[in-house]
Amino acid sequence: MRDAEMETAQAAGGEVEGGEQNGGSAEHVANGSRSKAVHQGVSFSHVKPHLVIQAPKASEAIVFYKAAFGAEEVTKTLHAKRKAEQEQPLVLHAHLKFGDAEILIIDEAEESGNTVKSTSSLNGTSMILHMETSDVETAFSRAIEAGATVSEQIADRPWGQRCGKLVDPYGFVWSLASPLAPEEPSVIITEEAVEAGQAA
Repeated sequence: MRDAEMETAQAAGGEVEGGEQNGGSAEHVANGSRSKAVHQGVSFSHVKPHLVIQAPKASEAIVFYKAAFGAEEVTKTLHAKRKAEQEQPLVLHAHLKFGDAEILIIDEAEESGNTVKSTSSLNGTSMILHMETSDVETAFSRAIEAGATVSEQIADRPWGQRCGKLVDPYGFVWSLASPLAPEEPSVIITEEAVEAGQAA
């Protein structure tokens, strides 16, 4: 791209990478730090998955996530319409935090629409929740003690993480992972090196 074209692209708010204009801009920080992405003038910061729980078990699920992953309950709103009708009020919206990770919890309800279903209604799940931790073995053990079941044992993975998978009591699959330690460079001692050392 010529200098004049680069200046025009930058003035329009885009960034230039590798000689081509990028329609937006992105700021990324290594080691899992928060990053900010901008696409065509609209910024994005977090993806917070909604976990739809078979009603009326969302409140029970919140207790589980606190025990299994040390979740912090930020907010919880009960379903006003059904509050008086149910012995166990349905959860309309609950916000949980696990350190920097965040999820939202809701009870399955007609008001959510026909396409929003719990894992029980789907007889499975279409996603895996991948959560990184500093100590995968301890996190794995605590989740199992809280009631999760193992679907894949912890092992070193070729993409540079040590991880395993669990299924929680509400049908969601969790992949817990820690980064692998960098490999130590191997040292090969040749016969010539040994002889040279003996001679010295």
